Amino acid sequence: MNDMMLLVEPLIPALRRYARSLLGERAAADDLLQDCLERAITRWHQRRGDGDVKTWLFTILHNLAISQLRQSARRGRHVELDEVSETVVARPPTQEAGLQHRDLLNALGTLPEEQRSVLLLVSVEDLSYAETARVLDIPIGTVMSRLARAREKLARAMAPDAGARDQPTNRHQPTNRDQPTKPERPTLWRVK
Repeated sequence: MNDMMLLVEPLIPALRRYARSLLGERAAADDLLQDCLERAITRWHQRRGDGDVKTWLFTILHNLAISQLRQSARRGRHVELDEVSETVVARPPTQEAGLQHRDLLNALGTLPEEQRSVLLLVSVEDLSYAETARVLDIPIGTVMSRLARAREKLARAMAPDAGARDQPTNRHQPTNRDQPTKPERPTLWRVK
């Protein structure tokens, strides 16, 4: 039991951070982390002795998160009014950092799940490509391509003119119709 705690305990902050990144809510992330740790403790004997504990725990957490996200997509999101803290409802973000953080979370939310997971595991949780591939059960090449696409989409979404690109412009663009045209000469068509 002590060996397990020595291996698992240092990974809890990273697991919590990954869970919060996936779910976006602190309470849901804490519940997910608790489920992950409970599963790890009850199935510790099923873990491969030569396997990496970090990869194994992230795999459990990721699979639980995906199951939970699929379940909530089917059921829809339900939040009791009493469970929402007053600080979330009463205090809108007023600082630039808060706005940037919100924009980043929104941009992350627009990424497809498979790209978001790879980006979070590699960039935030500092897992190697091989570890990420084992967590998600995909080839390393797929990890690299999903990561490249995720970074590209995120950079485009976070660019300063990203909102302007999506807005229709009202600026008048000259067209050929605005140019004075020569009067057309009557054309005679040969009729057979």
